Amino acid sequence: MDKAAGQVAGVDVGGTFTDLVQIDPATGAVRLAKVASTPDNQAFGVLNALSAAETDLAALSLIVHGTTTTTNAVLERKLARTGLITTAGFRDVLELGRRTRPQPYSMKGAFRPIIPRDLRREVPERMDAAGAVVTPLDEPALRAAAETLLAQGCEALVVHFLHAYANPAHELRAAEILRALWPNDHITLGHALLSESREFERGVTAAVNASVQPLLARYIRRLETELAEGGYAGDLLVMNGNGGMVSSRTVADEAAKTVMSGPASGVMAAAYTGRVAGMENLITYDMGGTSTDVALIRNAEPQVSNETEIEYAMPIHVPMVDVRSVGAGGGSIARVNAAGLLEVGPQSAGADPGPICYGLGGTDPTISDANLLLGRLDPARINVTGGVSLDDIRRIFADRLGTPLGLSPEDAAAAVIRVANTRMAGAIRMVSLSLGADPRDFALFAFGGAGPLHAAALARELGIPRVLVPPRPGITNAIGCVVADLRHDYVRTINTPLDQLDMADLRAVFDEQAAEGAAAINAETLRLADLRRVHSVDMQFIGQTHLIRVPVPDPQITREALQTAFERVYFARFRVALDEIRASVVNANSSVIGTRPPVDLSTLLDPSARRVTLDAARVATRPVTFDSGPQDTPVYRREHLPPEARITGPAVVEQMDTTLLIEPGDTATADPHGNLILEVAR
Repeated sequence: MDKAAGQVAGVDVGGTFTDLVQIDPATGAVRLAKVASTPDNQAFGVLNALSAAETDLAALSLIVHGTTTTTNAVLERKLARTGLITTAGFRDVLELGRRTRPQPYSMKGAFRPIIPRDLRREVPERMDAAGAVVTPLDEPALRAAAETLLAQGCEALVVHFLHAYANPAHELRAAEILRALWPNDHITLGHALLSESREFERGVTAAVNASVQPLLARYIRRLETELAEGGYAGDLLVMNGNGGMVSSRTVADEAAKTVMSGPASGVMAAAYTGRVAGMENLITYDMGGTSTDVALIRNAEPQVSNETEIEYAMPIHVPMVDVRSVGAGGGSIARVNAAGLLEVGPQSAGADPGPICYGLGGTDPTISDANLLLGRLDPARINVTGGVSLDDIRRIFADRLGTPLGLSPEDAAAAVIRVANTRMAGAIRMVSLSLGADPRDFALFAFGGAGPLHAAALARELGIPRVLVPPRPGITNAIGCVVADLRHDYVRTINTPLDQLDMADLRAVFDEQAAEGAAAINAETLRLADLRRVHSVDMQFIGQTHLIRVPVPDPQITREALQTAFERVYFARFRVALDEIRASVVNANSSVIGTRPPVDLSTLLDPSARRVTLDAARVATRPVTFDSGPQDTPVYRREHLPPEARITGPAVVEQMDTTLLIEPGDTATADPHGNLILEVAR
């Protein structure tokens, strides 16, 4: 088993672009690429990125891939035909759900279960909540149900029995029987993916997994074949939504864990960069072409949640980096609604046809077009082609936005930026304040193709004092693939009042989960720097519904110390002390992390391109419109900036993958790791 370090490529597929970063640890050489995504077959985008970087596939030892295959399939409901076999009387568990509505203050809304009712079958069997058999499994009925679903054209299958988390014997026996007659491996057992209580959440999670499993398996096989034909003989790892990665050989087994993996990889890159830069408390702000994703990082550790709801009544209860999204990206379309109000997003021009300024046929005004009209983007770099000129864009803004709002085209563009910034600031408040965090105690980590353009304005509105702009903001998600660790997460339901919990049983669960994770990681062929085990428990006051995550730094923790830790975390979140109410331990969580060798991020900017003075890095001057009006503004090339450069705004810093706007009064300083630290004037 060869664990030697070699050239590594990280490839991330986004809604608009596919990004690649390739690093040779031996020489420090870096290759970069950004190409249009290919939604119909993401593998083509990956291959195009490798080709654009002139990558020698035979020389690569590892490719780490972030894919939106499963995320898009779920959001667009382009899923494999899937059947469900469940306990008699519980056919409708996926529809009963919780006592919620699609819109809290509206009686309107729609809900469509991920598996339709005609593809759900019941069989006699039952366990009680303690795991005792109430009704034995009816094996002939199980076979008949599976044969019926096969006849209905189902490709994947879910087995979801009541209280299987307490005793999985019936689900395990069902799997033995079904594997003998089901034509493929796409069988998901509810307890195997999520061994915790809550029948609705466990059932939906299993249903999502089964529904995307065939799609992901086919995509990975196709990509592996294409790479092998190109000469690649190394490992292919795939990013998971928890910020770790797993082998392509096993990733489809737990396909639901790859949902939201794209945003997670960017958060992992932010945590890594912040740790190196000495800024471990960050709010990540990833503004791409389609959406904006924000997340919270404390002490260089991203917040991970087991309770993600990707859309109404679709909870996916597997560990995922807690990322919140809003439909505001560079391609978000601006319009005046029927009430005469300006709206921005969530509809996006995407990669095809894209914003007007791309010159690819787009005709709707977007955030990118607004930045171009305000001078914040260089028309020559954005590549206004195909017969589209600045005058054409100004005319469209006048017709679509300016005239209805009574504004000039430039004022309409400024209004688009303000509305978009307000939406994005709201997302940042949501991810911080809802977790008991004050944005002023964090730095803003700005990335994505459009993030650095808006970062200073958002930081000023939120009172955030500093902005950290990494060396390659526009390809940070791909960098996340390169620096991400191997990671496996485990959850086991305890559901016992703390004062009745046998602490030895809790320690045994932690030990068992840690051993399972270590075995899975050691089976991989990667060279690792360290193996970490992180434990936590999900707790609540008895009588409450929602859970709160409590870190367990020492698995030998005492009952008293765990009670104190819970009260401290609860107070930090809600500023309420409830000492008189008993606490309950619901779930025991373990994360086993194989830490990879460090990566020198400063090599992402070519040291040979640096200039001796700041003036030598200046490439142009152009008028840029700020809140105070238009100003002649110097433009610098990022890769030409000298070490320890210091720039006082107004200024624009351009690079291959993004543009940074430094507003009047703000100051940007380069650090030894290639980052720019923006100090925001109050």
